[in-house]
Amino acid sequence: MARSAILNVMVNAAIKAGKSLTKDFSEVENLQVSRKGPADFVSKADLRAEQIVYDELLKARPTYAFLMEEGGEVAGTDGQHRWLIDPLDGTTNFLHSIPLFAVAIALERANEIVASVIYNPVMDELYTAEKGGGTWLNDRKRLRVAGRKSLADAVICTGIKTQGTANDALQLRQLAHINPAVAGIRRSGSISVDMAWLASGRYDAIWEAGLAPWDVAPGLLMVKEAGGFVSDYAGSPGSVWNGQVVAGNESIQAALLKQLRSIQ
Repeated sequence: MARSAILNVMVNAAIKAGKSLTKDFSEVENLQVSRKGPADFVSKADLRAEQIVYDELLKARPTYAFLMEEGGEVAGTDGQHRWLIDPLDGTTNFLHSIPLFAVAIALERANEIVASVIYNPVMDELYTAEKGGGTWLNDRKRLRVAGRKSLADAVICTGIKTQGTANDALQLRQLAHINPAVAGIRRSGSISVDMAWLASGRYDAIWEAGLAPWDVAPGLLMVKEAGGFVSDYAGSPGSVWNGQVVAGNESIQAALLKQLRSIQ
């Protein structure tokens, strides 16, 4: 595929940050045995990666606004564009030397996500999408969501929180209800990777709530451009702001949404 100028900027920022994370990741396992532990180190790795992305994007498009997991909001001057950035999606995996995490970047134009990048540096998988241009893996393979029609044949994924809130109790009820209806449920620890894998056909569907805008934005466009459907739990069109995602191909997404609606 031929990348646009804006997508090139995003890809270069993600790869540069990914190289920094890969270098830091090689040190995490050694830190596991230290008395202090690796949490502080990982936090610094996260901040380093975000700074790299911020610097690269600001240099290329100095008038754009930012919304970042660590750095929060930075106002822009053009009033139309905003970057949404998660520099290390899968922090707990990183902390425990689990090689499944990603740099995720989305571009919002006039309140619509128009471009996104998800880069998994350990697997060297670069997922890109632009509005109207499809979703691609490593610039070579155009992606489509899986074509399975029956929920019983589907492998789906979700996030499992452990915060002891009312939403956690609801999620346990969801798991108990949905598990017998599907071929399997997975939990990777990175919603960006989950959405990219859904777009590539590795997963058949996703459901999750309690997500931040930078969690949702990059994968939202990728799933749609790969032919998938995304909504919230009420069935309304997917939004980066309400923190809910139910996604899959048309048949599986509808069936999963029906299951979720039946759970109180």
